[in-house]
Amino acid sequence: MEPLLILHAVAAVCAPALVRRLGRDAFLVLALPPACGLGYALWVAVSGVPVESRHDWAPALGLGLSFRVDPLALLMTFLVTGVGALVLLYCSRYFDAGEEGLGRFGGELVAFAGAMLGLVVADNLILLYVFWELTTVFSYLLIGHDPASRTSRRAAMQALTVTTFGGLTMLAGMVVLGETAGTYEISRIVADPPAGGAIPVATALILVGALSKSAIFPFSMWLPAAMAAPTPVSAYLHAAAMVKAGIYLIARLGPAFGGLPVWQAIVVPLGLLTMVLGGWRALREYDLKRLLAYGTVSQLGFLTVLFGAATRDTAIAGVAMLLAHALFKASLFLVVGIIDHSTGTRDLRELSGLRRSAPWLCATSVAAAASMAGIPPFLGFVGKEAAFESLLTGRLADTVTLAGVVAGSVLTAAYSLRFLWGAFGDRPGLEPVPAHRAAAATFLPPALLAVLGLVAAPYSARYGHAMEGYTGTFAGPGHGTHLALWTGAPVPLLLSAVALAGGVILFLARAAVARAGELLHLVDSGRAYWAVVRALDRFALQLTGVTQRGSLPDYLMIAFVAMAGIGGFSLLYGPARDIRLDVVRWERVEQPLVGVLLIATALIATRVNSHIVLALVAGLTGYGVALLFLVHGSPDLALTQFLAETLSLVVFVLVLRRLPVGPREGQLRVPFGVRLALGVVSGVVIVGAGMLAESARSAVPVGSLMAGAAEEAGAANIVSALLVDIRAWDTMGESSVLVVLTLGVTSLIFLRRRMYALERPSGKVRRGEGTHWLAATLPVGQQAVVLEIVARLIFHTVVLISIFLLFTGHSSVGGGFAGGIVAGLALVVRYLAGGRYELAVAVPVHAGVLIGIGLLLSTVTAFWGLLVAGAPLDMLAADVAIPLVGKLHLSTVLLFDIGVYVTVVGMVQDILRSLGAELDRQIDDEEGR
Repeated sequence: MEPLLILHAVAAVCAPALVRRLGRDAFLVLALPPACGLGYALWVAVSGVPVESRHDWAPALGLGLSFRVDPLALLMTFLVTGVGALVLLYCSRYFDAGEEGLGRFGGELVAFAGAMLGLVVADNLILLYVFWELTTVFSYLLIGHDPASRTSRRAAMQALTVTTFGGLTMLAGMVVLGETAGTYEISRIVADPPAGGAIPVATALILVGALSKSAIFPFSMWLPAAMAAPTPVSAYLHAAAMVKAGIYLIARLGPAFGGLPVWQAIVVPLGLLTMVLGGWRALREYDLKRLLAYGTVSQLGFLTVLFGAATRDTAIAGVAMLLAHALFKASLFLVVGIIDHSTGTRDLRELSGLRRSAPWLCATSVAAAASMAGIPPFLGFVGKEAAFESLLTGRLADTVTLAGVVAGSVLTAAYSLRFLWGAFGDRPGLEPVPAHRAAAATFLPPALLAVLGLVAAPYSARYGHAMEGYTGTFAGPGHGTHLALWTGAPVPLLLSAVALAGGVILFLARAAVARAGELLHLVDSGRAYWAVVRALDRFALQLTGVTQRGSLPDYLMIAFVAMAGIGGFSLLYGPARDIRLDVVRWERVEQPLVGVLLIATALIATRVNSHIVLALVAGLTGYGVALLFLVHGSPDLALTQFLAETLSLVVFVLVLRRLPVGPREGQLRVPFGVRLALGVVSGVVIVGAGMLAESARSAVPVGSLMAGAAEEAGAANIVSALLVDIRAWDTMGESSVLVVLTLGVTSLIFLRRRMYALERPSGKVRRGEGTHWLAATLPVGQQAVVLEIVARLIFHTVVLISIFLLFTGHSSVGGGFAGGIVAGLALVVRYLAGGRYELAVAVPVHAGVLIGIGLLLSTVTAFWGLLVAGAPLDMLAADVAIPLVGKLHLSTVLLFDIGVYVTVVGMVQDILRSLGAELDRQIDDEEGR
């Protein structure tokens, strides 16, 4: 399973390059990963043995790479990979040649397919959540494919907001469930469900995520709005993949928690309500795509009812409808794409005569719509018959549920007829709409899906038998519901006839239905959503105006007051503890001297009124801390602190150019004495809390074990071994946080969009002997030629020093982080000497590329350890003998450190291009240069 996920990831990364080289034919190549997944699913189905794969990832957090392909996961894998491959084939001729953004779209679609595949085979709650959120992010990008369209942007943001809210709620429930069960392995939880008062709460929280993902009321509004996405996205995400994720989660957890009162109170009622409301709304739609969208909402409600009922019989009907719905709904969405592409419209009031100009397309739609309406001999009929039969138990709750399902089925038949009539019927007074012939690559996918809905029906009994590995996990023997094209049961057949007859009546009375819909349409869910969003925005703005007034001293005051108040209360009124510390005044005479220096610079900082002087004094404080590290015997920490402080000082100076010149005292509304007292109290509380925490230690400090761990890793530098080997996870996370922070801060500098290339001076440059070396630099009046020459002379030397620090970090002072900062300071020197033009010459590569390469190297190191050593970030080492050089000890730790190095260089470059170069450009524009 892991190679399939990696194959999807590689295809997603290569998609832009493939599209640039092959054009829209690249989608044929991109269809290979899902096709390979389909082949793998076929192999598993033939073998008949569930496949399991487990790797430790972060065992302390309950996170492991656990995959399990059982019958339910296998069914979802067939849908995700099969429909995904056909949709990518469809894309190869749906889009116009040379259409903008195809490379990005192809990468996002394949990445979504990989994330969805990972979701359905994940056997760990946290891993499932990771893939769950990946599908949310990629669906946001796919729905908002057209960034110039306000409708697309709003629809994407709505889908992201609703599903992210559900996802975060679900995560809380998963943590509660995992901690209560003592394991995060889904198969173990379902096999031995935990009990206790926390389980209903966890179940309710998880259901919020599942219902929001599958657009179940009250979260239905995002799915119709998402029809702003391209048709292939609608056919894949909203028929066979993303919206099925919530249904899958309900089906997965149903055997364990379906009997809980909170489950029965939430899932089945909301599913019935969604089925009826979605079907009714579909009868009022004139856009074929939105008609199918509301029909999808209705069918998702139907599936929620079947799996939410949590019995063996309803689960049998559920797996039949799950497959049938994916086949007929994906087919119909693709048909709508062909109609829109061929005629230029999806409005059924403007379409006429397509059944004659596109007879094969009409036949495909009839087959798919017949399955959707539940007409024999299609798979949709088999599933609906099984659903009716499974609810004929005689219990009152099941009878009420059956009545709701029949009512929803009446509406399904009605909007199925409305779709066929709207797309292919003749309109009085309208000339037949001209339509060009569909390409084979666009016609074959919907036709194949529709035909499968017909071919699969006679084999439904075999399909039901194959799914017994899942349906048999529900408690109770059931009452004999089975899948068959002809069951011989009269009541389900009668109910099917009633549903079809009712649908025909509603379709024939469509004018009256439309008038009734207008009268009953009191609240629009989409408008209600945006009204709530606007109200929250107003509240947030008012709250921000009260609490966030743009004064950093005020923010610090609030933080110190809270810290001193809460910490002081805990120290004074908390449990009495003896402070047992061996206080050492100093070990070396330099230590108190450095301490006095730190205190002096801190006191000076409180009385300085100039921004630039304050920045320098704060820098002295940082350098004092570096000296303290050095005299304590920590040269590695001292070097890193010194370099980071130098870089911070440069950032301060760059930012100060845009701050008002003058004293700071006017911003400080609190008297100095009050601020001094608060600072002293906060310091005392922090020291007291630290001493108390150290006294309360009961475990052996881990510091004594670090030397042995570093020696085991083959490192002579404990600090470096700690960062890139022992605690490499922390370093990887911190690198990601720093990247996000850098991108967030620098993006605030650009008012419209990020600057991807620094401009060079305009006009002709004289090319002669000795003139080209300083061609790209500041205008003549601003040049400091000597400084530029010196900067260029020392640049390569400083870079070599940074590389030396990188390679010696495992055995001496240095490392990737320190080396990266040194290389970044070399860029700082070039920028200060020659401005933004000199910076562009020094590093012709965009900062985002460097950051991406650095993170990629770190990530590759993690996965390489997983694939080869069995655990992520496990070190792999080898001794290599090189002629004339000697024996070298190489390990993947070096590759990880190189990733950190490149990431840091990219971050510094990004800071210089934004806080430096972009601010230079803004200042020049303001001064008219």
